[in-house]
Amino acid sequence: MSGSLRRVIISTKKAPDAIGPYNQAVQVNSTLYISGQIGFNPSTMEVVSGGVVAEAKQALTNMGHILEAANCTFNNVVKTTVLLADINDFAAVNEVYTTFFTANYPARAAYQAAALPRGARVEIEAVAVVGDIHTGE
Repeated sequence: MSGSLRRVIISTKKAPDAIGPYNQAVQVNSTLYISGQIGFNPSTMEVVSGGVVAEAKQALTNMGHILEAANCTFNNVVKTTVLLADINDFAAVNEVYTTFFTANYPARAAYQAAALPRGARVEIEAVAVVGDIHTGE
């Protein structure tokens, strides 16, 4: 095999600690893999109250802190996966989503899941590219 790959574990106290055997994010060379974020308040490790809109906002806020720890922004995100406890919450989550992803939207998949950790209504994971991103045709 030619050349080796560099793996860096990304962690910040501004986002919730992992609740299992995984990391908040792992960077391999210029690709950043962000673990699924639910609407945990990092200081209490409890899901925020207020329903799916509040949870989506907190999940994306947490993701923003992880991106920041990797010297990235939401503009660096190229793919997300949104897991919903109820697919009928799709439009409400989109409203929140577009306040964090405001241009050059990433590719995305969205699914209804049978159950999410800690009774969450939404979980969002992402893949980002670390570095200066230029959008072209």
